[in-house]
Amino acid sequence: MKSIFQKHILQFKRPAGTSRGVLTEKPTWLLTIEHNGRFGIGECSPLPGLSIDNIADYERSKLLWVCQHISLGKEALWDELKSYPSIQFGVEQAFLSLEAQEEGVLFPSAFTQGKEAIPINGLIWMGDKEFMQQQIREKLSQGFRCIKMKIGAIDFETEYALLKGIRQQFTSSEIELRVDANGAFSPTDALEKLKRLSDLQIHSIEQPIRAGQYEAMARLCEASPLPIALDEELIGVACPSRKEEILQWIKPAYIILKPSLIGGYRGSEEWIALAEKENIGWWVTSALEGNIGLSAIAQWTYTLENPLPQGLGTGSLYTNNFPSSLQVKNGKLWWIK
Repeated sequence: MKSIFQKHILQFKRPAGTSRGVLTEKPTWLLTIEHNGRFGIGECSPLPGLSIDNIADYERSKLLWVCQHISLGKEALWDELKSYPSIQFGVEQAFLSLEAQEEGVLFPSAFTQGKEAIPINGLIWMGDKEFMQQQIREKLSQGFRCIKMKIGAIDFETEYALLKGIRQQFTSSEIELRVDANGAFSPTDALEKLKRLSDLQIHSIEQPIRAGQYEAMARLCEASPLPIALDEELIGVACPSRKEEILQWIKPAYIILKPSLIGGYRGSEEWIALAEKENIGWWVTSALEGNIGLSAIAQWTYTLENPLPQGLGTGSLYTNNFPSSLQVKNGKLWWIK
């Protein structure tokens, strides 16, 4: 058994704004395994500034080590890579790909047969008012019935007005609105903003305050009239008992699962099991992977049978993405055979 890796720089079609800054490109690495003439491929896709993966040591230390020890197998490698969740996910993908009966199909299902689709949200990136309005119009015209708007980069009043404009046109039964603050609010003003957002019948807000403020987040979840979803809060937490402790302490309404940031399928499934035990909802979101990683996430997500709209509509962000069978039509993600 042999393995190699190759770096690829994904270029955004247009700058992608978040509360942590503007992205114009994103590095990703393809891990390829060869065994008895068969090949498997996985995408290792850390997100600089958010992943716990040490990007400085990513290639020469961990990816090289994985290639040198690939014969250890998926489970042993996963256990040794807890500080590199994106490589854990790439390893899982590569071994599943190696075993696949059909190229690119890691989880055969009605989805990969093109018979059923996954409902997804339409993502509105941060920017000035005109740019955000343009995106909203595009998503609505494309048939999306769930809109997720990133907030926290421009002033709150402008963002509130944009959301209010959608709600004045469409009821909550017609368009589901989600917002993602990426930790932009402060603990002192977050509750007041959540109260105002709840007047617009917002479905939920992701990570209103920055991660690691457990007591403040717990108080916010208890007092908020708007359901809160944890996102960045899950990153870097590998111990199952610690995961359980965080969920029991904070008591969020939802958690957001990004396999590249939380240890792939295995890490995500640990969170799902613990969340369901605590009656906490969840959905899956991509973390700006290329199409290989996105495809791996989408196939797995379909098997989980979660009816909520998932955050998997990122395949069209790049000018130089990998070939893909995925296609977005009428607010749903399809596998086109």
